[in-house]
Amino acid sequence: MIVGVPKEIKKLEARVALTPVGAHAFVEAGHQVLVEPSAGLNSGFSDQEYLACGASIAADVEAVWKRADLILKVKEPQPIEIARSRKGQTLFTYFHFAADRELTEGMVRAGAHCFAYETLEVGRTLPLLTPMSEVAGRMSVQEGAKYLESPMGGRGVLLGGVPGVEPAHVMILGGGVVGTQAAWVAAGMGARVTILDVNLDRLRYLAEVMPANVRTIHSSRGAIRERLPRTDLLIGAVLVVGARAPKLVTREDLALMPQGSVIVDVAVDQGGCVETCRPTTHDAPTFVVDGVVHYCVANMPGAVPRTSTFALTNATLPWALKLANLGPRRAVLEEPALASAANTLAGALTHSAVAAAFDLPWQAAPEVARSL
Repeated sequence: MIVGVPKEIKKLEARVALTPVGAHAFVEAGHQVLVEPSAGLNSGFSDQEYLACGASIAADVEAVWKRADLILKVKEPQPIEIARSRKGQTLFTYFHFAADRELTEGMVRAGAHCFAYETLEVGRTLPLLTPMSEVAGRMSVQEGAKYLESPMGGRGVLLGGVPGVEPAHVMILGGGVVGTQAAWVAAGMGARVTILDVNLDRLRYLAEVMPANVRTIHSSRGAIRERLPRTDLLIGAVLVVGARAPKLVTREDLALMPQGSVIVDVAVDQGGCVETCRPTTHDAPTFVVDGVVHYCVANMPGAVPRTSTFALTNATLPWALKLANLGPRRAVLEEPALASAANTLAGALTHSAVAAAFDLPWQAAPEVARSL
């Protein structure tokens, strides 16, 4: 199989889907790896490093898309990449289809087999979402602390406070990977942290492992609104697998928050859990609504591409190799985890949560795969 690695073209996205060491693993397994020129440069990998590991450097991006049977990416295909994809070609990347109807319908029309990192499940875990959630969770506090500074538009609060002055109050919506990582960092900086979640078992676990300056609260509309007036930094860390994030904070709720407080909505890839959220980019990361600073960058880990690329490929490489070795049909029929990652196959939508987001018809992945 020819495995293609194009350069990411989403605005200010500097990650790459495969490291040179990863390329070597594919070559050892009998596959060809075709890398777009300079695809890894922004993550610190030169073309020479890929060549030394047995990969080939394509003439240009068009050659990668035309020749490759399997395309490995980081972010969802952009419009020009949707046009480049073709019937029967397999794509393995983050798609977040439920937040983008145009992308969903475009890939269905293309007839490509789309396997999404974010819906690949092993047991009750999402192993390919976890590493980027870890990065984004830690970054959410880092960025939130920065935008609480007065020159950045914030209310001028130091996250950890100082002796004699109370620290900032951080409210985290969601106690999953993002929320947990955010809580550790915020607590380590000395903030007063509250994690809200609807899963009592998860809250019990977090209550046991978190430091004393972290509290856990069962999430409800009333619990959120009660805490908004004393929240300096709100982090949205809600995830419903494959589906749009629920809107837990509305426009009217912003009036309860202090002027200059900050929202970091990590759920923006899935539509955001704050009603006023809209995707932003690293060169224009924030906007202000009703006096509240919103940070809604849709690819936060792209700001630390070298760390993120290593973390991502550590997790994705074994599954990408399985997908290449088996091909899309056998992957769905023989490997349940890859079946859970299949969002479209041969022009059919194969994930129920994505279909529900847009009221579209869908078929179970194994049913479609048997006809491939």
